[in-house]
Amino acid sequence: MSYPKKCTNTAVIAVGANLGEKVENSRKGIAALDASGKLEVIRQSGFYLTEPVGYAEQSWFINSVLIARTRLSPFELLGFLKKMERRFGRVDCGIRYGPRVLDFDIIFYNDWVIESRALTVPHPRMQERGFVMNPLCDIAPDWIHPVFQQTVQQLLNKMGAQHEACIPMEALYN
Repeated sequence: MSYPKKCTNTAVIAVGANLGEKVENSRKGIAALDASGKLEVIRQSGFYLTEPVGYAEQSWFINSVLIARTRLSPFELLGFLKKMERRFGRVDCGIRYGPRVLDFDIIFYNDWVIESRALTVPHPRMQERGFVMNPLCDIAPDWIHPVFQQTVQQLLNKMGAQHEACIPMEALYN
């Protein structure tokens, strides 16, 4: 499949960090994405403090979600995001869902459905993850999931309290 280079695409990207200065790592990573010329951040959620999922023996995460415009194909975007993670010091610790300095995941790319070894879009577990759904609902509650044909707000409502602890950062300071 080839992707047109001249059109502008919209991507939803989840951001996470649980090593070092988590908020600062996330802020700098997002700023670097925006300054790269490869994508333009058009909306960003607030930050959430979230309980780790999958591997509990690690620090809690800081998570956020952003919406960006890009001319990169989904696979080019994936490669670019992985390159940026490495630039900020991410290394493979050998533990699935393990600690990381910075993590970027493509949640949506336009309204496309992509299933390949390298990339699955929409993200296959997003509807199970409060750390994705809560910040995404802050900035795009009416975004329609192209597989489930429901808004992200409807999917979050279905989750109820059946997800990891996910606390808006501003709630910690008020």
